[in-house]
Amino acid sequence: MIARRVASAIPSLSIVNLGIGIPTLVAQYIDDPKIYFHTENGLLGVTDVGEEDIDPNLVNAGKIPVGQAIGASFFNSADSFAMIRGGHVDVAILGALQVDATGVIANWAVPGKNIIGVGGAMDLLVGAKKVIVTMTHTAKDGSSKLVEKCTYPITSTRQVDMIVTELAVFEVIEGKLHLVELMPGATLEEVRKNTEAHFIESL
Repeated sequence: MIARRVASAIPSLSIVNLGIGIPTLVAQYIDDPKIYFHTENGLLGVTDVGEEDIDPNLVNAGKIPVGQAIGASFFNSADSFAMIRGGHVDVAILGALQVDATGVIANWAVPGKNIIGVGGAMDLLVGAKKVIVTMTHTAKDGSSKLVEKCTYPITSTRQVDMIVTELAVFEVIEGKLHLVELMPGATLEEVRKNTEAHFIESL
């Protein structure tokens, strides 16, 4: 449901980078051949791949097997990050551990736990033209992931543009969270109950 909603927000002729987790599902709901998927380990034109066609040398940044669209291009990581840092990625879709009341996110480290790798989120937050966060509204312990202030290490000082959870869609406007849409089956009371961060109701 989250991935489908995000897919509807991506305009044609976009270069899109998908983060690990829920973001990878977004591609399943896009059939526009003029939306091009980018992975920071060096491929523009990422597609899904059937099990019978898996090439163990062809994976995305999350080490998941991928295919290549007709006209896809390969490049090294330095060029890939030059694309990101140079502002040539239109939309980055990221997961997050926390989002604060101003739209700043934490998504790369949990204090006290091992860090697998920093990844490209810092660069994507700085370089992508639009950043959309996909995540569950609450953590496994029931606490809100939309917090007043991040308690985990932040990924960047850049604010994201949109947050989509299973309960709601928020947009960050002038440094404030605006609730712009309820997801199917969700109620305003449910969103209020499960959101620590202050937000403006703009339904």
